[in-house]
Amino acid sequence: MKLTAITLDCPDPLALAAFYQQATGLELHEKSHGDFAGLRGGDGLLIGFQRVDGYRAPRWPDQAVPQQIHLDFAVDDLDEAEALLLELGAAKPEYQPGGDRWRVLADPAGHPFCLTRRDGATED
Repeated sequence: MKLTAITLDCPDPLALAAFYQQATGLELHEKSHGDFAGLRGGDGLLIGFQRVDGYRAPRWPDQAVPQQIHLDFAVDDLDEAEALLLELGAAKPEYQPGGDRWRVLADPAGHPFCLTRRDGATED
């Protein structure tokens, strides 16, 4: 079995794909449209974004609307990556359980995701 896609519900697939495209440098799938957009990685993994009417964003860490899934991204510099992602439209929840080890952010549709230090990256 090989994982080929991860798909996130959202209110605006093209907007959320644009956020992650700017953040990761992945290429927009050529068949992306207003109801479904995707980004393809070099290994063939597709990150998809599908329109859901009445979408309700996760309320992390509150479980009233649970996160259900989150993505982790390895970066060389947590501060630098956080600053870039906030500029691109991410939000930083007040609750940060990782201390200096990782950061929790939320994409423009409210999905929490984590930034971790890439293996071999040193602490500042």
